[in-house]
Amino acid sequence: MQVIKRDGRVVEFNPERIVKAITLAMSQTAGGVDVDLANKIAASVQKQLEDKTQATVYEIQDVVEKKLMASSRKEVAQSYITYRYNRDVARKSKTKEVFLDIIGAKANDVTRENANMNADTPAGMMMKFASETTKPFVDDFLLSNEARQAVKDGYIHVHDKDYYPTKSLTCLQHPLDKILKEGFKAGHGSSRPAKRIETASILGCISMETVQNEMHGGQAIPAFDFYLAPYVRMTFKEEIDKIAEFIDKDLSHLHDYDIKDYIKKPLDGLKDDDRYIQEAINNTVGRVHQSMEAFIHNMNTIHSRGGNQVVFSSINYGTDTSAEGRCIIRELLLSTERGVGNNETPIFPIQIWKKKRGVNYLPEDRNYDLYKYACSVTAKRFFPNFINLDATFNQNEKWDAKDPKRYIHECATMGCRTRVYEDRFGESTSIGRGNLSFTTMNFPKIAIESALEAQEKTGIQFELGRGSEEHMTATYKKNVKKIFMQKLEQYAGVAARQLYDRYKFQCTAVAKQFPLLMSGLWVESEKLKPFDRVEPVLKHGTLGIGFIGLAECLTVLTGKHHGESEEAQKLGLEIIEELRDLVKGFADRYDLNFSVLATPAEGLSGRFTKMDKLQYGTILGVTDREYYTNSNHVPVWYKCTAEHKAKIEAPYHEMTRGGHIFYIELDGDATHNPESIEAVVDLMDKYNMGYGSVNHTRSRCMHCGFENADADLKVCPVCGSEEIDTIQRITGYLVGTTSRWNSGKLSELKDRVTHTGLG
Repeated sequence: MQVIKRDGRVVEFNPERIVKAITLAMSQTAGGVDVDLANKIAASVQKQLEDKTQATVYEIQDVVEKKLMASSRKEVAQSYITYRYNRDVARKSKTKEVFLDIIGAKANDVTRENANMNADTPAGMMMKFASETTKPFVDDFLLSNEARQAVKDGYIHVHDKDYYPTKSLTCLQHPLDKILKEGFKAGHGSSRPAKRIETASILGCISMETVQNEMHGGQAIPAFDFYLAPYVRMTFKEEIDKIAEFIDKDLSHLHDYDIKDYIKKPLDGLKDDDRYIQEAINNTVGRVHQSMEAFIHNMNTIHSRGGNQVVFSSINYGTDTSAEGRCIIRELLLSTERGVGNNETPIFPIQIWKKKRGVNYLPEDRNYDLYKYACSVTAKRFFPNFINLDATFNQNEKWDAKDPKRYIHECATMGCRTRVYEDRFGESTSIGRGNLSFTTMNFPKIAIESALEAQEKTGIQFELGRGSEEHMTATYKKNVKKIFMQKLEQYAGVAARQLYDRYKFQCTAVAKQFPLLMSGLWVESEKLKPFDRVEPVLKHGTLGIGFIGLAECLTVLTGKHHGESEEAQKLGLEIIEELRDLVKGFADRYDLNFSVLATPAEGLSGRFTKMDKLQYGTILGVTDREYYTNSNHVPVWYKCTAEHKAKIEAPYHEMTRGGHIFYIELDGDATHNPESIEAVVDLMDKYNMGYGSVNHTRSRCMHCGFENADADLKVCPVCGSEEIDTIQRITGYLVGTTSRWNSGKLSELKDRVTHTGLG
């Protein structure tokens, strides 16, 4: 017989549940517990219902009540009824408490799950109501029993679970050139192709804002400079034509003039064509600057997803060496440096500099001057971050410096760290592709379980955590490693099957459910008709298996983390190598683009820790903080040089093709030391790292605009205002106020130490 539960799930009948409920009711009466009677009643209930193929929980409970009333323990029936009622109230009460927290704009880990979302606004509250009611539905109806149990027990975490029923995908690298050349239709209106830089800038914003409403993750532009460069020339031609009209003279011969660089200069002493060209250049630069300023302003103010958060946007640039591309880059950096509004640091888009030798990294490179400027802007405004196109795993043999469309073969990334590049079904490119979904494994929990089993097997008992290495014999180490690797394979398999199930569910969507995304932005989607299923094109996306807490995992297994122990580092690399090999196997088995992701945990950083601390208690160096260390990072509290951190974390980048990041925490005011930013990029180049960023602090008076690097600034020294805005990087992106951070990330922020050795 099957039982239909309150939430609609169907499970197998289990008489032990009846026994448990009856004995709990008995324990509340003077007669005490009679297990034999409870078993007899359970058997009697099962016999009475044996002709039914299905029964509801309520039907079963009614029969139990009648059996109790007919027994010698009638008083238990009343206790059982009370027990039923209290259970129902408790179930509703839990949901009620969550909803009341949302209604009351209470700051907790539910309402502060995503620091980029303001859950206190009406739209934000509505999103949280929907999110908190959707997640249980996913658990009950869309996850397999295996996956549901693994999530419940804290072995894996399904990201963006609230968006699961919508069949939406995670993220996209926009082929903006398509929209700029062809225009697009969104809502009730349509957009014509761009003809000038202002229109191109606006269409870039609208593209990301519109598709954000069709997806649950970030939006990125993989070659911002290349895509917008043609519209700089169009704008220049337009300026030439304005001058021609004003002086009533044909200047069309100047349209294709070979401009070396778009630099504003005085017109004094210039005559005829030379004067017309420079005037047109000056006007073009002014318009490009305003367009870049507008682009940044729009990406910090245009809201999506029901009006409760700005678009999680990223742009990649730096390798277009044309005069027009350089103009885009220069004015974008200048606008970023000046800031938005009252000169505040722009949070979005996350800007990513594409560093490449022969293009912008060496003194003799064409865009080296812009690279130097980018580093100085990062020293003040945190952005751009840096992707290393010279890393062995980011290179493409088809890249040719003479190819005007070489950006097709350049790896691009999302600000949060998501990387989509290799493709089983086509050439390696980031354009028109994205991540479908990802799931993260709880490494510390797997390690704790492995260690406890190894202790039981070897008979060696000791407290887990920091300093426990002195108790670990060779036999114990061999056993614990073997057990861990077996469990790693087990739960990686669970994650892979869950991702495949979600992929198959996503494949049931039809193209019209994603009107802009599937109109040609996602690779090959232009072939789809409105009611065609999206399955033929989803294969180009990636499925990420992530991990969290490698440092704490190694502390359990070796007594130290990988930043402080060569033995721990050796084991850490073996673990991720094994995960990489497992994931390659999943890719072959399912014929899909599976990849290993160094998870950018935000809300998850504290969730796993709370669960494990509750189950295993406080373990020194493991569960003694409110968070687990993100992915393969050296712990934020561990004091070391920047180069040491680079040496430790670098080897993991090649193995985490789904995304990774290296960061350095600077001390003091970075605006006075842009060379420290260059030093970080040098470390990336030296140690073959793929993506990196620099953390520091900018505190700003919201009244007068005064800025400095004092994280504890409470009162402005210039005007006395107490309205201070402090910018911090939470994972891959910035947050203007820590009031939206969850408890785990706030705890991590307090523990962060600076890294020395950058000059």
